[in-house]
Amino acid sequence: MLAAFDFGISNTDVAIFSENSVKYFTVPSSKEKITTNLIEKILFDLELPITKVEVLGVTGGKSSDLEDSLGGIEIIKINEIEAIGLGAKKLYGLEDESALIVSAGTGTACVHAQGESFNHLGGIAVGGGMLEGLGSLLFNTSNGGEINEFGEKGSRLELDLLIGDVVNKIGNLSPELTAVNFGRAAFSSTDTMENTAAALCNMIGEVIGTIAYLNALLIASEKACFIGRTSCLSEIRNGIDQRLGLAGVQGQYQQNREYANVIGALEGIKKYKLCSFFICSLYTNL
Repeated sequence: MLAAFDFGISNTDVAIFSENSVKYFTVPSSKEKITTNLIEKILFDLELPITKVEVLGVTGGKSSDLEDSLGGIEIIKINEIEAIGLGAKKLYGLEDESALIVSAGTGTACVHAQGESFNHLGGIAVGGGMLEGLGSLLFNTSNGGEINEFGEKGSRLELDLLIGDVVNKIGNLSPELTAVNFGRAAFSSTDTMENTAAALCNMIGEVIGTIAYLNALLIASEKACFIGRTSCLSEIRNGIDQRLGLAGVQGQYQQNREYANVIGALEGIKKYKLCSFFICSLYTNL
């Protein structure tokens, strides 16, 4: 059995590979330091027998500070950018083509994948963490799913100013595009929680979509492969797609993309085991 961990800011994901199948688990991230004791505790709480684990793979957080083994089980540390790349390659079936991967989680990171090469193009501090933080201040809830549900029942048009509201025409831009996020709030005394949530989700989506299409243009890609939980929220995804459409970039949203990083860590373990096998075979045949 192979076990992989992705220690995120909000969630810790676990992937277990056994008998040619993968199972995924998620627990809230602990505020305590990442240690081998924490790994043991998570496995125990999930009722996963550590005695059956052959190799452990870890990524995210400060997991690189971990010891190199746990009770005789080797711990393989996977760089987070490599985990993002390997996970997206597995999910989207990427081969040698140039591709943009957008990791939309607590924050947002853009990675250029080409073959086995993964390059960090940059990132922004806007993502699910911003949604949860502002949600806590505005709605007394930091649950991203709940905030998204509020947004689905509201209308951002009550708070956002559109291009058609402020000017007659700007080039070929649609008058339905946002000109100023929350622009109406400056002269609107009150509004509903639902409308505010809709405008907030849309704003975060537009920012992510903008950074995504700029990086897509940078590497001459016509699509952006999204991973991370924030891209699973419908109101944020709508904002992303609206911005991608400005540059003719298509957003790709594969199932299980919220587990992409831990999938990448699992793929990293497999590569390591395969490499070890060939090295052992080489020495055996000498």
